[in-house]
Amino acid sequence: MIYKRILLKLSGEALMGTQGYGLDPDTLAAVAAQIKSVADLGVQIGLVVGGGNIMRGVKAEKQGIDRVTGDHMGMIATVINALGLRAALESAGLSATVQSAVGIEGIVEPYMTQKAVRHLARGRVVIFAGGTGNPFFTTDTAAALRAIEIRADVMCKATKVDGIFDKDPEVHKDAVFLPEVTYMEAISKNLGVMDLTAITLCRDHELPIIVFNIKGDHMKKAVTGEPVGTIVRR
Repeated sequence: MIYKRILLKLSGEALMGTQGYGLDPDTLAAVAAQIKSVADLGVQIGLVVGGGNIMRGVKAEKQGIDRVTGDHMGMIATVINALGLRAALESAGLSATVQSAVGIEGIVEPYMTQKAVRHLARGRVVIFAGGTGNPFFTTDTAAALRAIEIRADVMCKATKVDGIFDKDPEVHKDAVFLPEVTYMEAISKNLGVMDLTAITLCRDHELPIIVFNIKGDHMKKAVTGEPVGTIVRR
């Protein structure tokens, strides 16, 4: 095992399975099983989840809702996903807690770095919800920020494809897989790994990013140093 503390980034879309909306119980159970296989190795796991399966601020703006309100709706959507993930993790036999940058008293804890680190040290999975708590920032940026704050060794981004390609593999059949890229290549070639703010934060703090397919046991392989997906580093 080469990574002792990780920050896992999950998109909301990754949790809806084939339903097209909301949370798919089978997908939640499968993701929870993967996370448990990693936690059983003694790895400390922080997790940031998106809300795109329920609401995105950008999409809401196109529907006539102002961007700030839309982003607030998206933050609440991440809390819904986090609660679903917590339930799935607990069903899998893990201890998990939700901390939110958006205050929802009586349902989730407020985000506090020191308390999150204590939870991690005690073997609990900490799910960070509510994004950064501010509009106009993506959950990718929230993931990079939380990873740096909890001093994670690596950020793992689970996606629907096998890693990073030179163009969208779901659109272009001739897309070329890239096993390793630098932060600057990801930025200059606009490879779509994460938004610019998130990649820049990772670069400035030399936090490696591993991008892999959410299906299979890729998460476990990534934290134990096996070649899987794409690694982004200096």
